[in-house]
Amino acid sequence: MEKMNLSKHISGQFNAELDDIRNRVLAMGGLVERQLEQALDALGALDAELAQQVIEGDHKVNGMEVSIDEECTRIIAKRQPAASDLRLIIAISKSITDLERIGDACVRIAKAALDKRLNNQQPLLVSIESMGRHATRLLHATLDALARMDADTALELHKEDAKLDKEYEGIIRQLMTYMMEDPRSIPGVLDVLWAARAVERVGDRCKNICEYIIYYVKGKDVRHTSYEDMEKDLKL
Repeated sequence: MEKMNLSKHISGQFNAELDDIRNRVLAMGGLVERQLEQALDALGALDAELAQQVIEGDHKVNGMEVSIDEECTRIIAKRQPAASDLRLIIAISKSITDLERIGDACVRIAKAALDKRLNNQQPLLVSIESMGRHATRLLHATLDALARMDADTALELHKEDAKLDKEYEGIIRQLMTYMMEDPRSIPGVLDVLWAARAVERVGDRCKNICEYIIYYVKGKDVRHTSYEDMEKDLKL
C-alpha cells in the first residue's frame, strides 16, 4: 500500500474508533437515563419489582464504563492522539465515570423504594418528585449537549445544578421539620433523605459532564471556575 493511501487508511480507522467510543458513551448515557426514570417511578409508586430491576440493571452500567474506559486507554496507547482528539478521549473517559456514579445514585433511589416503612408516608415522597423530574430533564439535556459537543448549551446547563441544590435544601428543611414533629418517622424519613441526596448528586454529575464538554471545545480546564470566568473563556 502506498504511503499516502496507508496514511488515509490509518486516519480512517482512527476516525471510526473515535466515532465508536462516542456512540458507546451515548448508549451508556441512554441506559443511565432510563435507570434514573425507573428509579424515580419506583420510589413514587413504592414499586418493589421495578426498584429491583433498577438495582439489577446497574451491572450493565458498570460493564459499559469498564469497556469504554479500556477502549479509551487502548486508543491512547495505539494512536497517541494529540490536540482535540486527545481532549475528546479524555472528556469521554471522565464522562463515563460520572455516568457510572449517576447509575449508583439510581440504585440508592431504588433501594429507598424497597423500604416498607414508607408505605404510610407518601407526602414525603411527593416532596422529591419535582426535584427528581428536574434532575431527569437536566440529565437528558446534558446528554444531548454531549452528543453535539455543544459548549454554549453546556454552559447554560451548568447553572441548573445550583437550582437543583436549592430544591434539595428546601426538601432537607421539610424533612427535618417532619422528624421533629414525629420522631417515630425518623427511620423512614432518613431513607427519603438519602434518596433526595442521590437526586442532588445527579445534578453534580451533570455539571461535571458540562465542564468536560467545555474542556473539549475550548481546550481549557474549567473545573472549580466561576460561571462568569467560564463564560469569558467561551467568548475567547
